[in-house]
Amino acid sequence: MSLSSALYSAMSGIRAASRGSEIVSSNIANANTPGYARRTLSISSDSGGAAVGVRINGVVRHVDQQVINDRRLADAEVGYRTETTSALTKIEDLVGTPDQGGSLAARVADFEKSLITATSRPDATERLTSVAFAAKDLAKSINAAAQGIQDTRTQADRSIDAQVTRLNDALKGVETLNARIVASDKVGTELSALEDQRQQLIDEISEMVPVRAVPRDHGAVALYSTGGAILLEGRAVVVGFEPANVVTPYASLHDGTLSGLTLNGVTVNTSSASGRLHGGTLGAQFEIRDEIAPDAQQQIDALARDLIARFEDSSVDPTIAAGDAGLFTDAGIALDPADEVGLANRISLNVLVDPDNGGETWRIRDGLGATAPGDPGNGALLIALTDTLVAQRPQASGDFGAVDLGIDGIVASISSQLGSDRLRADQQMSFASAQAVELAQIERANGVDTDAELQTLMILEQAYAANARVISTVDEMFDTLMRI
Repeated sequence: MSLSSALYSAMSGIRAASRGSEIVSSNIANANTPGYARRTLSISSDSGGAAVGVRINGVVRHVDQQVINDRRLADAEVGYRTETTSALTKIEDLVGTPDQGGSLAARVADFEKSLITATSRPDATERLTSVAFAAKDLAKSINAAAQGIQDTRTQADRSIDAQVTRLNDALKGVETLNARIVASDKVGTELSALEDQRQQLIDEISEMVPVRAVPRDHGAVALYSTGGAILLEGRAVVVGFEPANVVTPYASLHDGTLSGLTLNGVTVNTSSASGRLHGGTLGAQFEIRDEIAPDAQQQIDALARDLIARFEDSSVDPTIAAGDAGLFTDAGIALDPADEVGLANRISLNVLVDPDNGGETWRIRDGLGATAPGDPGNGALLIALTDTLVAQRPQASGDFGAVDLGIDGIVASISSQLGSDRLRADQQMSFASAQAVELAQIERANGVDTDAELQTLMILEQAYAANARVISTVDEMFDTLMRI
């Protein structure tokens, strides 16, 4: 081997060792950086001409795409379960449990207790006043639960709007990075940093809408939702959504008062059963807004209907006529069975007995339609009110099965249903979280191992030193030849 060949070989070796050291250093520095994939230097023998050296072929980015795809789907499932579980927990807290003060069950018990207490002393004005306030507190608790459910729907609608904006931005970002990666691949420049950025964007998209990345020519990818929607194929789709300022009990997707999603202007199904973008945090918000919260609202409305109807019966209070409002009203009027939606938001105590509105509490004892106070010792109506409160009767609406229930039974059924749904959601979230953690560990195992990288760095340092020694020796030999 000539001196010039030896010098060329050593110089190419130093370049390769130097580039390899840069890559190892980058690996170690970014070991915990999200989206970063381990790199290695691809080299081969350069035997062109008389000199033999090291050729740098490029940088190899190491990823297990199947593990990444599975981890993305697991993250989407965790996001979906987290959001739905949080909503169910909030709604359950609005209704409360029997052992919680201020819960619906506690308000019903307080109302029943006040009626029983008043029955023992129907002449005691303060006891009749306690009945009025206990009834009013019960109505307000139902109002508060119903309003909380609508607030949950409003928050879900706002979250959808924010996520759609993020989704469009992320899809456009992937489209832009695809173009840059294709251009870089055609001229043979470094792609790894661009691919890291794209992976982070796809991870963000998949948390909102579970997607699968399909490879295309020159390093580009296409994105499809697991429901079959095309999100990016060359160009990114535009996801459309029109937010509502406030979601009311009367607003729904089916009657067009709430917006669904569009892809490039085409409406897509957003239901939990067959939605093309179902799953992830975006699908969870649609399920909360259009399914979970409306189901809870239906149950609360059924409770309000039963409560109003019980006390509108003239057999309970003979002083009221058909069509007259009873102790509880629909915003001051009698119950209209055809107008049940939102009834829980409107239920109120009859102003005739409401002390805060100039009502007279003796009417609780003598009848809402009485023209004057009756016998102060007559507790017959109070007994009738107590009996109708606890009476077992069939339900005209709601999902309570075929059994007859009293008011306390209706509240217990609602609380039990919500608790069961929340518990099941908790279990599903725990399973999804465990799966996501396991897949994340597998992905990290394929990532940067700092111990192995340090060993590689030591080998590269030795190679650098050896090639530097060759260059130094060749330089000495050239000096010797020049002195001859």
